[in-house]
Amino acid sequence: MHEKPPERAASQAMRSLSRDAFDELVADALEGLPDEFLDRLDNVVIVSEDWPSGEQRQYHGLSQRETLLGLYEGVALTEREGYGMVLPDKITIFKRPLEQICADEKDLIYQVQVTVVHEIAHHFGIDDERLHQLGY
Repeated sequence: MHEKPPERAASQAMRSLSRDAFDELVADALEGLPDEFLDRLDNVVIVSEDWPSGEQRQYHGLSQRETLLGLYEGVALTEREGYGMVLPDKITIFKRPLEQICADEKDLIYQVQVTVVHEIAHHFGIDDERLHQLGY
């Protein structure tokens, strides 16, 4: 998922949360998911980082003005054949880009929830086009 951060004056920017506070938002977003989704998360780790790496940005062909809010790296459940003895898939939620697009903490909570759902949906094999149809 990539997003162009809106133009915002420095005085309007949301304050940056601590790493622990942000990780708590991600954990809360996960806890809010129905058990039937959580039970099907197979061989996946969810982490947070401040920013996408240069390699992640380059791989996704992002311009200087674009960024990632979250990223799923792995093999979707719908594409797994002969799957075993592999490292876990990885979902990364990017703290600073999410903070940049949010006006306040309430907005950040919502955007983290949307981003977590969006990336987990990729784990289940749902592509961006279908997610947009569903409102994500």
